[in-house]
Formats: sequence, C-alpha cells, structure tokens
Amino acid sequence: MTPTITTAVVLARGLGTRMRAEGQSSLSAEQAAAAASGHKALMPIGEHRLIDYSLSALADAGIRKAVLVVAPEHEDFTRHLAELAPTRLEVVLAVQEEPLGTADAVSSAREAVGAEPFIMVNGDNLYPGEGIGHLLQAEGNALLGFERSALVTGSNIAADRIAAFALIEQTDGRLEQIVEKPDAEAIEAAGPDALVSMNCFAFTAEIFAACARIEPSPRGELEIVDAVRELGTVQVLPFAGGVMDLSRRDDIDEVQRRLAGVEVSL
Repeated sequence: MTPTITTAVVLARGLGTRMRAEGQSSLSAEQAAAAASGHKALMPIGEHRLIDYSLSALADAGIRKAVLVVAPEHEDFTRHLAELAPTRLEVVLAVQEEPLGTADAVSSAREAVGAEPFIMVNGDNLYPGEGIGHLLQAEGNALLGFERSALVTGSNIAADRIAAFALIEQTDGRLEQIVEKPDAEAIEAAGPDALVSMNCFAFTAEIFAACARIEPSPRGELEIVDAVRELGTVQVLPFAGGVMDLSRRDDIDEVQRRLAGVEVSL
C-alpha cells in the first residue's frame, strides 16, 4: 500500500544529559566520545551508527525524505552523511539554533518540510518498521500508541522505566490526554494494555501554527505535547511492539545486542 506520508522529521539535537552521565556500560573509545558529546543518534552500534538503523527502517517503511533536526555545530552529522551517501531516501539537515524544546525543534524543520504531512520521531529511539508503516497511512494528525506489555517485552525498556515516558488517554481512538511521567499508581491503574507514547507522531502542516502559539512549560521548554493540545482531532493508533531506547549509557550494550545481525540498507 502506498503511504500517505513520505517525509520524516527526526529530532537529533538532544542535549543527551543522561547519556553524558557515567553509567555501567563498558564503552569503546568511539562510543565514549559519542556519549560525551551527547550526540546519541551518532552512537556507534556494531558497524553502524544508531541513525543508520533509523534511516534504514524509515526507508523500509516508505519514507523518502528525512529531515534531521540538529544543533548549529553539526559537522559530525554532515561528515557522517557524506560517508553514508544514502540513495533510498533524501536526508537534509535543519538547524535548531537553541535547545528550546521539542516543539521548537519541529518548528525548525518547517522550511525543509513545507506544506507536506510528516511523521516526527526521536533520534535516540529506533522504532519498528511495521509501526512506522502503520503511522504513514494516517489521515490527519495521529499518534502511535505502544501497548505497555508488548513495549516492555519487545524492547530494552524495563517495566519500571515506563514512568519516564507518557501514558495515552483516548476515547474511541481519539486522543484525550498525554500524561507525561506518570506515577506508579497511574501506571498500575492503566493496566498491561495501556498505551504508551514514545513521541511518534504524524502531523499535518497545522502543527507549525500550534507550535507558534504555545508558551514555555514549567520546565521552561516549548514542548510538542503542548502543541498537540492545540490541534483538533488526533487519532491514536495502537501498536503491539517494542522500541529501542538509547537514553543512557546503560542502554548501549543491550541495544547493540538486540541489533546484532540487523541489516542496514540505505
């Protein structure tokens, strides 16, 4: 089936605060350098970088243009993409001048995206191609909701780490609320089939106006969740599958183990 959406915005600027912190992983010199820089998307995983796996999975799903949102100092990305020379999809860089939050990151991609619908994903997560393919069929604004039990089983995310993400509240497939960093009681009450947001959205161009309307959150950031509240109907698309998460140094060994043997085709 031909996807409705063929453009992806990948948030790759992240400060990587948790990645910079010392962990128990035994890192190679290259991995230690990537961790120290906070460039999680450029983390060496086997013979590739994490971003290589992401771009390959996006291309497999039907993405033909990937917009990487990066910092002004993006020489490492420029050099790596030149070496990579992908042919299955076009890769362009969009600069986020200051780390003002995820909504600001999306706004930074506006010129590169234009008026086309697009998906938004995190640069430090590796999403399943089947789930991405599901999202690419969305008409209008949508959010991929990962079933809690399947997310834990199929990823490197332990059950006690769900609290670091967000729960989705929905009615008849329509988003009601995204509850960020839920407490243990809320997670337990939601049950094993609760839907978890891993920041995997489909947007129409109206998201840019929504991003421009919001004020900084209590954390002082312009957050995509607040912009989503400004939209009309947002579909919730349930999906049973895992997501590789590279938030911390401790994640590197397990992500590397799970990706061993996975082919990268660009």
